[in-house]
Parts: sequence; structure tokens; C-alpha cells
Amino acid sequence: MKHIQWFPGHMTKAMRMMEECVPLVDGVMVVLDARAPAATFNKKLKKLFGAKPALYILNKADLADGGKTDTFVTEINQSGALAVKCAAAQASSAAKQIGAKALELLREKRERDAAKGIVRPLKFMVAGIPNTGKSTIINALSGQKRAITGDRAGVTRGKQWIRCAGFELLDTPGTMPPSFENQTLAQHLAYIGSINDDILDFYGLSLELLRELAAGYPSLLKERYALEDLSSPAAMLGGVCKRRGFIVRGGEYDFERGARALIDDFRKGRIGKITLESAADYSGFFA
Repeated sequence: MKHIQWFPGHMTKAMRMMEECVPLVDGVMVVLDARAPAATFNKKLKKLFGAKPALYILNKADLADGGKTDTFVTEINQSGALAVKCAAAQASSAAKQIGAKALELLREKRERDAAKGIVRPLKFMVAGIPNTGKSTIINALSGQKRAITGDRAGVTRGKQWIRCAGFELLDTPGTMPPSFENQTLAQHLAYIGSINDDILDFYGLSLELLRELAAGYPSLLKERYALEDLSSPAAMLGGVCKRRGFIVRGGEYDFERGARALIDDFRKGRIGKITLESAADYSGFFA
């Protein structure tokens, strides 16, 4: 599996723009992927926001392991921030959950403003790793399609202010840390589609994903692909190819096609509700 590194030039410009906008907002909504909360937590962004109140939104909770998501929410709350889980694709319920937590986050500021007779919308910057669903969350909060969305990394490139009921939201481009010190977390970002697919080794990536799923969710793998042999990632990928009919001339398996199908199945939640990380392994990580 080759080393993963992806920090395109536009992200440096985006980080600079976000830093300039921090004084304009009351708080920050940081969008994480509930399937990989630690991987999608960009410590560079936390440093950039400084003392601004932060709401961490564990999005795509409908694709994640519910019990693990709850423990991550608890871990983040204990770090001094505020966290909420949601599925932004379920717009109405997501808007209610996020809106309530956003008001809770800035309750003291709202009370101070009210005492001074100040009435104005709360301003939030919405930030995070690419493809975590920032724009989908903004659309849920606004009640209509205001932000551009997509299922690949790098859809949002510029900033835009969007008015919602009670809020003004600043949509920002997805930004990565300049380097990945932890390659396991980098792989998690690749699994969920936060890294440009064009630079990825899908065959090697699929073997790593199978290794993790066999350790954490063997029954889901067996059920989805009728696998009997979980002894090695290569054997499992062969089983995936057999199940999906990815066989080329001579009876050989089309491993590249099988690798891409496996990762697509994971991204779309077809394998099952999966969380790649455990909060117990990341105690204090979000502080």
C-alpha cells in the first residue's frame, strides 16, 4: 500500500481565507464523518479557529455504527466542545438537531445580546475535511439547495454566505492537514471518498479495508459477499470478485474492478453500518 498524501494548492489559499473570516463569525460548525470521526478531525482547523465556540457535527450517522457514534459524541463533549450526530440527507430532522445544538452552544452570547437589545442572526463558519457533507448540512439548515453538493472531494472551492432561519452560514472549501502523520487515518479518508480518487491505489486500499472489516465486522462481510475464507485480504477480495461475477478471460478474477466495487459498496453503506474507529483509542484526541 503506497503512502497517501494529498494537499492540492487551492487548500493553502482556502486556509488563509478561512483564517481571515474567523473574526466575522460567532462560532464554527465542524463537520465530521461519523464513520471516521478521528480521521476527519483536522487539528490544523482547530488551531485556526482558536477560542471560537465549536459544534462538531458527526454527519452520515445513518451509515455508521450507532453505538460507536454515541461514544464519540460523548468523547467530544468531554473535550470541552459540543457534538451532535445526524444524517444531513434526512434534512428536516438534521436541521432540528443541529439548530438546537447551535443555539445551546451560543446561549450565553444570545443572552448578552438580548440584554443589550441586540437582535441579529448568529454567524457560523461551516468547515471540515472534503466530502463530509458540509454543503448538504447547509442545505438542510436553509431548507433549500443553496450550496453545491457532490459525492467526491473538492466540490466546494470558494466561500459563500448563506442565510438560514436564525443563522448566517459561511460555506468553506474542504481542507486537509498539509501532511498525514497517521497513515491508518489517511486510509480511512480514502475509504470514505475524502481524497481525490485519481491518486489512489484502489487494489492496495481494498486489501487494507478488507483487513479492517474482517477484524471489526466479519459477519457483515460474510453476509454481503457470501465469504467463507477470511484468512487473508487477497482471499477475501477474490471472494468479492466471485460473488460479483468479476471474472476475465481464462477464469482469472478482475481484482481492480472488485477493489473499486468493494470501496463503492462501503461508501454507499451497502455492506452495513460501520465505524472504522473506536473512541477508546482516541481519548483526548479532540481536546
